[in-house]
Amino acid sequence: MTAPDDNKDDSQREVTITAKDLPLACPRPGSPLWARHPRIYLDVLKAPLGEAACPYCGTLYRFTGARPSGHHG
Repeated sequence: MTAPDDNKDDSQREVTITAKDLPLACPRPGSPLWARHPRIYLDVLKAPLGEAACPYCGTLYRFTGARPSGHHG
């Protein structure tokens, strides 16, 4: 997972996700205490633009790179 300014958690409101980060759950491991909420899973692969926003904290996750092959996508 990479985010702007090499921030590895969801303290920023946009996070870039790759296939190695799937399945995607929010909040991400290492998230700051203020960003903690019930864990939910987001399916960025089924979204038309490869993006999904968390309904709790509003963090936007954007999928980039090669899509996984097989039953994941």
